[in-house]
Amino acid sequence: MSLDLKGPGQPVQSIDELVEYLRSAERPRSGWMVGVEHEKIGVDAALKAVQYQGAGGIRELLDGLARAAGGTQHKHKENGQPIALIGENASVTLEPGGQLELSGAPSRSLAAVQTEIERHLAIVREKSRGPRWLACGYRPFGTREDVPWMPKGRYGAMKASLGPRDRLSLDMMLMTGTVQANLDWSDEQDLAEKVRAATAISPIVTAIFANSPIVDGRDSGYLDFRYQVWRETDPDRCGLLEDMLKPCWGYRKYVDWALDVPMLFVRRGTSYTAAAGQTFRQYLTTGRLASGEESHPLFSNWVDHLTTLFPEVRVKRVLEVRGTDVVPLPHMMAHTALWVGLLYDAQARAAAWELTRRWPFDELLAFQADVARSALGARSRSGALALDLARELVEIARGGLAAWARDSGIDERPHLDAAADIVASGKTLAEQALAAWYAAGKDPQALVRFWQVA
Repeated sequence: MSLDLKGPGQPVQSIDELVEYLRSAERPRSGWMVGVEHEKIGVDAALKAVQYQGAGGIRELLDGLARAAGGTQHKHKENGQPIALIGENASVTLEPGGQLELSGAPSRSLAAVQTEIERHLAIVREKSRGPRWLACGYRPFGTREDVPWMPKGRYGAMKASLGPRDRLSLDMMLMTGTVQANLDWSDEQDLAEKVRAATAISPIVTAIFANSPIVDGRDSGYLDFRYQVWRETDPDRCGLLEDMLKPCWGYRKYVDWALDVPMLFVRRGTSYTAAAGQTFRQYLTTGRLASGEESHPLFSNWVDHLTTLFPEVRVKRVLEVRGTDVVPLPHMMAHTALWVGLLYDAQARAAAWELTRRWPFDELLAFQADVARSALGARSRSGALALDLARELVEIARGGLAAWARDSGIDERPHLDAAADIVASGKTLAEQALAAWYAAGKDPQALVRFWQVA
């Protein structure tokens, strides 16, 4: 969720305070929770992007969702326009191209997470007058020039700052849909182990859930084009971070990295000022904006900045594993269960890390590029096949979930079934979607039927 709601208003006095901001999110194992955020891509009857205004538009949908919430969520507005629904633990927000995102409430139980998502999808289905909502990683019809921008000041600032950074930056904002799992950690070492394992296996998980083969109504030649988009968005703030694989990584290393990534904007209230390439470290050191205006950074500016960093493994107040195409609900729950099994058990983390531990970092990056094209058919330079690694990973996760059940009292292993089916068959959702599309004579409605969730 990226709302830039009012954050801590106190000035940042030192880098040590930024480190403590992460440390203060530590949670004992007995209190670990799981959260899921997912985006859906809307299309109208003509398969075009859904407009914000007008009959059947996104504003009308937000109004309907607010009424259905019965007061448990309130509308968040900018310049009188509703752009989100905010509840105590969950929210519905808009991505730049009108992708509809549910940031669900954290829970100890994946069954509770699934129930919340099912309820949300049912209400979206009921309240959408015309639009259909698709669980695919990249908008399959039209180009980014066809997509309207949502009326959020943040996105205007990001368009100006991020748009010129790389070839597909605007595609990332307007065309992509992602699912991520949000997890907890107990202390710095625990977080470092989770971050290391997640970074090492992130491309394998991406391969399992590849689900974006169509671009502008055509076979793109990529099974995960969304993944390729992120590879061509902004090398300063995206991708896999080599330091996360090193034994010295910790809170301070992450803060130092974040301090030196150029900011996209500085916000005061609802006003956004272009950062013009200034880093947060420069802002903190000088107490001035790039324009020369005196303006001491606030904690709310730091919170904003953390939300504009897009590594595949991201640290905020939770650990976000975020490298996956959005997928239909059974696969979404399999994705979440996979990460819980892999990261919430120390033995599973170590086994997962072992799969790619001996690869040089450039080999991991090359493998990532091959995953974008070939998903489970990708090979590392040393000859490892993504499908074989994925099968091992699912079994490691199954063992991790068995261990997690002893702590949580909940056996989440059945949620892995959709992932197990993919690795057993070797056919990703992307390949299944292409097969349905070709079988229907490239009828775009076959893709809508395959991906529609609401």
